[in-house]
Amino acid sequence: MTFSPDLFAGRHVLVVGATSGIGAGIAAAFAAHGANVLVTGASAAEIDRRSPAVGTAAVLDVRDGAAVKAVVAALPRLDIVVNCAGVIRRGEEQDPEVFADVVDINLVGMQRVCSAARGRLAERGGSIVNLASMLSFFGGGLVPAYSASKGGVAQLTKSLAIAYAADGIRVNAIAPGWIATALTAPLRDDPARGEAIRARTPLGRWGEPGDVAGAALFLASPAAAFVTGVVLPVDGGYLIS
Repeated sequence: MTFSPDLFAGRHVLVVGATSGIGAGIAAAFAAHGANVLVTGASAAEIDRRSPAVGTAAVLDVRDGAAVKAVVAALPRLDIVVNCAGVIRRGEEQDPEVFADVVDINLVGMQRVCSAARGRLAERGGSIVNLASMLSFFGGGLVPAYSASKGGVAQLTKSLAIAYAADGIRVNAIAPGWIATALTAPLRDDPARGEAIRARTPLGRWGEPGDVAGAALFLASPAAAFVTGVVLPVDGGYLIS
């Protein structure tokens, strides 16, 4: 094990949007290292489908500001927030209403969580880890809303790192590369596109949720005590190739 199994013992971690995929992997990693973890999903069905390894769970639609505040207020204390809630609507995002909804969930919802958590995190000298994307750095013709929202996540992270520094709160982001999850299944199931992604990735494979989880543990740990405002690619070298 790379990190001590009790690295986050006694810490309370909120992982928003963590019933599957990368979020679930991050939540399970924090739980495996001693944290008390609460995960959220957008619906009761998502909560029911989650793995028991990801901790206790609550339904939360990040478009509902009052609900966000209520979930944060109900926690006994809060040390770490990881923002993973996100949607993608391939081929539909040119529609302004779809565009607005994707941005509301992926970007504005993240800001709602950060704003609600700020006071609780300041009490503990806590930290925030946001989920950005490769599409924080380049565009996607079929997913303009997702790309715009993830570009916004990168800038939101940098801006909040400045704004929250006086409260002792660090704010960082991870930009995952091509990770094997349900979200990327359509790409992996397409032999030509899946192989093109693998071939461009210098490390020669698709990533796994655990690859991203390791970066989240680092950014939330004392080892990153002087790290804030970073958008860290975890992409096997995809961006540099």
